[in-house]
Amino acid sequence: MLSDGIDPQPTSLPRYRWRFGYPFAILVLLVSLGFVLAAWNNARARELKLAEAQFHSTVGKLASLAQLRLTSYDITLRGGASLFAALKWPSPEHWRSYTDGLALQNRFPSLVGLGFAAYADPGKLARLQILIHDSGNGRFSVRPHGRRPQYGPIVYLEPRTRENLLAVGYDMYSDPVRQAAMRAAMDSGQTRMSGMVRLVQDGGEHAPGLLLYSPVYDSTTPPEDAGQRRLAMKGWVYAPFRVAPMLQTAVAPAKGNERMRVVDVTDQAQVVLYADPGIGAANTFTHSLQLAFYGRRWRFDFFSGPEHVAAPQLVAINRLLLAGIAGSLLLFALAWMLASTEARAQRIAENMTASYRRSEQRFRNSMRYSAIGKALLDARGNIVEINPSFATIVGRSAGELAGQSLSGLLDNIGSEPLRTAQMNPVLDEQGGVVRTTRTLRRRDGEMRHVQLTFAPVPNDPGSDIARLVQVDDVTERLRAETAVQALNRTLEARVAARTRELSEANRELESFAYSVSHDLRAPLRAIEGFSRILGERHASSLDATGQDYLERVRKATARMAELIDALLKLSRIGRSGLNLVDVDLSALAEEVGAGLADAEPQRTVELRVQPGMHVRGDRALLLTLLDNLMGNAWKFTGNTPSPLVEVGMETGAGSLPAYFVRDNGAGFDAGYADKLFRPFQRLHSQDEFPGHGIGLASVKRIIERHGGQIGATGSTGGGAKFWFRLGEPIEPAIRTD
Repeated sequence: MLSDGIDPQPTSLPRYRWRFGYPFAILVLLVSLGFVLAAWNNARARELKLAEAQFHSTVGKLASLAQLRLTSYDITLRGGASLFAALKWPSPEHWRSYTDGLALQNRFPSLVGLGFAAYADPGKLARLQILIHDSGNGRFSVRPHGRRPQYGPIVYLEPRTRENLLAVGYDMYSDPVRQAAMRAAMDSGQTRMSGMVRLVQDGGEHAPGLLLYSPVYDSTTPPEDAGQRRLAMKGWVYAPFRVAPMLQTAVAPAKGNERMRVVDVTDQAQVVLYADPGIGAANTFTHSLQLAFYGRRWRFDFFSGPEHVAAPQLVAINRLLLAGIAGSLLLFALAWMLASTEARAQRIAENMTASYRRSEQRFRNSMRYSAIGKALLDARGNIVEINPSFATIVGRSAGELAGQSLSGLLDNIGSEPLRTAQMNPVLDEQGGVVRTTRTLRRRDGEMRHVQLTFAPVPNDPGSDIARLVQVDDVTERLRAETAVQALNRTLEARVAARTRELSEANRELESFAYSVSHDLRAPLRAIEGFSRILGERHASSLDATGQDYLERVRKATARMAELIDALLKLSRIGRSGLNLVDVDLSALAEEVGAGLADAEPQRTVELRVQPGMHVRGDRALLLTLLDNLMGNAWKFTGNTPSPLVEVGMETGAGSLPAYFVRDNGAGFDAGYADKLFRPFQRLHSQDEFPGHGIGLASVKRIIERHGGQIGATGSTGGGAKFWFRLGEPIEPAIRTD
């Protein structure tokens, strides 16, 4: 029904937009993403190509630096070989002077030392040992021991560290790996390098080591063929070094994030001489180089690492990709928004029209079916339209009221009608709402009290509606309020009468207490006095049974006096006023415990009082409360081997704290817990635990005066626990004469 009157033509606009606008937005997204991805892929490929070229250049430089370091070692060895070629047999001082001038530790920290190893057969070795001994250098022993055709023992080795001194005398020619390099150097007349070995200086450590050997002949120039070289061979100048320090120091000036691995591929069994840590499977670039070094072939494997390390500029390119994608999405969002704006506007217009119609219908229904009278007024206060309830309240038809002034229906003659505070005139300055109570005269002459509420309403163009007035008939409500006020006055009179009766009862109770205190005490004093005189003066005339009866009379008299005192004390608790102060309950418990201990010094009772307990109440009444509770605990632990009395506090979530007095004494049957707080109710015999049965009743009266609660838990032989909470104090009834 709401769609009637709406032009159907504009509803086809969203379908039109979907047919042409939304596909266009998707096309914009795809084209822009294609351009962005193409540009990103081109820039990425170019950057990877540049990074790979730079990687190849860098790794080539690293390999050259390693080769340059070995060449420096070779030059150093050749200088030492020249010294041995120039002198028939240099002394240890000559060799030390030469090596000190080279400053090996500063220039080549990876070199373990620089030494000379002699080449000798058994006869030549014996002469060498005699020569060394005669020169004052002690006995020269060769190891490993045993007779061999040829020897290559270390004669000199500088610097003279402890490890190098222990290496002197070691026959390197006895080791196959070292022998192969020494024979190759001797036969070729060139410097040769060994395969990977464990240096003598390293002992048990497993650190890859290598040795460079440079041959030394008896002649200044090497012989031409291998046979002559062997005959003229004097020995080798050699340099032991560790592979890892040598490579690390050699490539350090040019090394970046590249990872390097060096493999000796001379023999069939390839040996890894060095490998950087962190060589992973994800490497953007790899490159391998094979180089020949002094009779050995090394392969250098280089690894770039992951892409963000090998080509860091790709991070910026990836960010540009994200920016391009974001721009493409923004263009797509703009195109999509343009395509959907008109369709959304059409839907909003249709929804607003339907909402306006529903709002109008709701207003009409609220006017028609409301139990409160409602009328629309024009700017002059005349009635434009009313609902059925308004006509019922006024007692006139809608036709009669149309165009009539509302003020003409109200009765302004006579006194103001009875009104409550809620009915007084109120002006809402922000909304322009006015509320007032007036008297209305119906057509039949009946006077009704009505509450009027005026509120402004929006006006349509061409319409003269300014206000809405609500008329609520409150006649019956006013009559009910009058009846309630009369009833309240009656109740107040009854309360006053009951208060006087209660005061009279309190006075009678005081008179009764006075009679008990004075009239009953006189006979008791007479009984007690004559019994005492009878016992003192005529005890000899009485047998044991008579004396026992007399003692029972005196005890009963004393107990009666105690009961009278307890009753008086119980009556005073309910009548006295409360003096509310902040009370330190912990200190009060300590004070009561000290008094109980002084009263029975022969007993040893452990008293535990939780510190920091503070309450608000009457100190004198709280002292009486603790005196009764702790006195009971003290009394009922009389037969316990290790008596214990505890005073503490427990707190629960969302409730007042509960204070307790707990003991490990005789306890009580939990089934009789409800009788504990009644006067003269006892659960134990007088002979077992003496008492008068008023203490716990007094405790309950004190707790009730403080608006609290009290309870008890326990078991026979398992001790007892009395707990209480303090609430809002309750004052006694006011006395009226």
